[in-house]
Amino acid sequence: MTGFTIFTRETFAAFRADNRPGPVHMLNLIRLHAEARYPDGRRATGADAYASYSRISAPVFARLGGRIAWRGRFELGMIGPEEERWDICFIAEYPSSDTFAEMLRDPTYREAMAHRIAAVADSRLIRLGVLPSGTSFDGSA
Repeated sequence: MTGFTIFTRETFAAFRADNRPGPVHMLNLIRLHAEARYPDGRRATGADAYASYSRISAPVFARLGGRIAWRGRFELGMIGPEEERWDICFIAEYPSSDTFAEMLRDPTYREAMAHRIAAVADSRLIRLGVLPSGTSFDGSA
């Protein structure tokens, strides 16, 4: 099975078209390869390759005002395919959609992406709008 590891031009165009003001939260669900898949044959675990991606990209993310709004550890899928599991789960906050696009253009971030591509077997990246916290599931309280 082929996983989802990058977004399409059409999806990115839709992301850019919704340039509303305010922060953007991006839910990241990541499943890693056991062995990274570098085109040059270099050897590393998927976890080590993803750690390289994180180490190189984190300063760019921080410089642009990004932060990790939430991080969790996958324990059990209650609804959905039983075989679906995630090694890394977090929500990244960007000051704006422009900030996310700026990060993607940054040369240091682009260098880091080689490690992410080698590391990730499957992923989900879901754009979220920030709403107030509360006690109701529908947001009414």
